[in-house]
Amino acid sequence: MKKIAKFYKVSLDEYLKDGNKADYEQICLPKRATAGSAGYDFFAPFSFTLAPNQTIKVATGIRVQIDEGWVLKIYPRSSLGFKYRLRLDNTVGIIDSDYFYADNEGHIFIKITNLGTNELVVEQGKAFAQGVFVEFGITVDDECDGVRTGGFGSTDR
Repeated sequence: MKKIAKFYKVSLDEYLKDGNKADYEQICLPKRATAGSAGYDFFAPFSFTLAPNQTIKVATGIRVQIDEGWVLKIYPRSSLGFKYRLRLDNTVGIIDSDYFYADNEGHIFIKITNLGTNELVVEQGKAFAQGVFVEFGITVDDECDGVRTGGFGSTDR
């Protein structure tokens, strides 16, 4: 397997900027559950409950340094999507390699909605989302030379 990325915690100062009250020391870096897993599980930094049709934005406290030419795609954990119709509000989260250098330290936020009919309870430290690294290509006539400065959603500003 090609090793192309490394997970880190954002700084404590960055984590607290958004009013996060979770215990920073309890934040777990994403990891695979088995040697054959493609997805890196993201763990809840705090416990939360989602009623049907309720949404939450989870500040994971995580950032990732990714080699150029790769992207991290974020999805709901398969079992939660199946049992609760849990969905990411942006369908698939895309973490670009240059997001690591953003003003917000590349802090990964995951916004999810419970579209099911049952209440979803996620305990602190339990996996609720997963990230898969994917290699990508560009067109032969690509001339992009923009540089990211802002954080989440900043490339269209």
